[in-house]
Amino acid sequence: MRLLPLAVRRPHGRPAISCRYRCADACSREAPNPTDHTPFREVAAAALSRRRVLQAGLVAGLSGTLAAACGTSGSAGAAAPPTAPMPSPFGFTAVAPNTEDAVRVPEGFDQQVVIRWGDPVLPGAPAFDPNAQTAAAQAQQFGFNNDFLALLDVPGSPGRALLVANHEYTTEPFMIPGYNPDAPTPEQVAIGMAAHGMSVVMVQRDPASGRLTPVMDGVNRRITASTPMTLTGPVAGDALVRTSADPEGRTVLGTLNNCAGGVTPWRTVLTGEENIDQYFANGETVADLALARYGMDGGATERRWEGVDPRFDLIREPNEANRFGWVVEVDPFDPSSTPRKHTALGRFKHEGANVRVGPTGTVAAYMGDDERFEYLYKFVSSRTHRAGDTPADRESNARLLDEGTLFVARFSPDAPGGGPDGSGEWLPLVESLADGTGRSFVPGMSAAQVLVHTRIAADTVAPTPMDRPEDVQPHPTTGRVYAALTNNDERGTPGKPGPDGVNPRGENTNGQVLELVEGGNDPGARTFAWSLLLVCGDPAAADTYFGGFPKDQVSPISCPDNVAFDAVGNLWIATDGNALGSNDGLFAVPLEGPQRGRVQQFLTVPRGAETCGPVVEERLALVAVQHPGESDDASLANPISHWPDGGTSVARPAVVSVWRADGGWLTPRA
Repeated sequence: MRLLPLAVRRPHGRPAISCRYRCADACSREAPNPTDHTPFREVAAAALSRRRVLQAGLVAGLSGTLAAACGTSGSAGAAAPPTAPMPSPFGFTAVAPNTEDAVRVPEGFDQQVVIRWGDPVLPGAPAFDPNAQTAAAQAQQFGFNNDFLALLDVPGSPGRALLVANHEYTTEPFMIPGYNPDAPTPEQVAIGMAAHGMSVVMVQRDPASGRLTPVMDGVNRRITASTPMTLTGPVAGDALVRTSADPEGRTVLGTLNNCAGGVTPWRTVLTGEENIDQYFANGETVADLALARYGMDGGATERRWEGVDPRFDLIREPNEANRFGWVVEVDPFDPSSTPRKHTALGRFKHEGANVRVGPTGTVAAYMGDDERFEYLYKFVSSRTHRAGDTPADRESNARLLDEGTLFVARFSPDAPGGGPDGSGEWLPLVESLADGTGRSFVPGMSAAQVLVHTRIAADTVAPTPMDRPEDVQPHPTTGRVYAALTNNDERGTPGKPGPDGVNPRGENTNGQVLELVEGGNDPGARTFAWSLLLVCGDPAAADTYFGGFPKDQVSPISCPDNVAFDAVGNLWIATDGNALGSNDGLFAVPLEGPQRGRVQQFLTVPRGAETCGPVVEERLALVAVQHPGESDDASLANPISHWPDGGTSVARPAVVSVWRADGGWLTPRA
């Protein structure tokens, strides 16, 4: 594994220690996508001047590129004149950027830590002791580095809900006293494995506020890196996923690097396995092209799990890595159920998966492959959703994500018939069939090969390489699809694809938010129109855009990561790796009316932390505070954060609930 010194900071603002343990320092290495889709780039370059994304002279060009792309009027670099302030549609004053060691919320709001790393989840779990951790205890406690959150009301139990949380990764030097990264003990490795995965926790709602109280209940569950899971779809049983421990190729132990996710209409949770490359050692020795395309071309891993468990050594178990990188479906209401890895949805660095059901019952799942120059995907089920709750309905819905077609997106700069900013098409890769087999649309690759090596299969049809596509979510009422493109500091550098219509900036450190409208507003459509809702960064900079809203009235925002929608349809954005020098946060953005694009910062998280989740309900917002206190200048012995407990306590990732102190609606009604 190639590592940089801890003193190096990444262009997007995240410290090197977080990069090492979260994604194997991916941004310090060359992106593993070697393709240069020249035909698209030539078409894009020829049509850049016809784009209409950033209008009325709000944005000037970055080295001339963005100005040409936007068709701006007025002089390059000219600032828009000040405008009369408009009242906030959210009824709060935006939180100012800061670097405090606290969660900051607007005046008139209260907050609460719901649950923290190490808090009991299962009956009999011991109290958390940071100086005397064991794997057995961690397997019963809330895991580390919480990311995606879901909050599902329990039918027939007023006030009760299930809180579901991903635990994306572990940063052992900030977790375990005496940890030696060069030679971790078997027990320390086991602690790390137990701190991965997911937690399901019953919570009691306070009817007068947004306060949530964890409850010990039989439905509570910990899922770890050792929990048995079932492979479904055409890859199940294939030779590509058979190992010495599982010669049938159908049962996988554990889930890893669970980032974002989604809640299905049939009330299950989807979780995406993202940076799985960092867990598998000795790819450089195996020297396989497919491994390299997924970033598995190093030696020893950061955590050294391969020294304790042979399945993480690619020399000894070359197929084990093929059993990770999937979308996993979990039924949080049944603690005895076996999670399922849906191979029909393809294998890549899944940020998450979010489902939309169209008016006729057509089901689509939208996904981003979170790496520089990777792609947007959509899976369209060949079955239709059944809204009932009979055994037959549940059985049918359980197969929705196993039968259908996987597509990858190609963008073009101009929309036929005067669309907003451009058009695009979904290119089919493989169809998964009802009998468990599949039909490949990629010459020379079987269905199983397309699904295991989805990146390679997608490369052959020349989709659009994107600026780190992360969370991709359909709007619950309009059906429009929103994608957070976090950043891409390699865009336009020598030998790499340059700016294009949908990725308009070179060396992009601040990211953008994309809006798609599918043909006929049908989730099964093969075509779409697209717009850039936001081009993020400092509002005073020439290369930013906020949906056409005056830039002197918005909050600065950098590195959009996760998105959510509130009860009245506004977009909420969580950020990761603020490149503007302040803490990450949660931001609210109207999507309709005269204040469309007005970004307002709702909260900030403590220093060193990332904002994850989020959940936004009528009366509460819920966020996961990930890796508080992680800094290249800090350690367990020399911390920069004591959040959330204060004093001399260890910094602990945690879930935070926020609500209006008067108990009113989070977002005022019109």
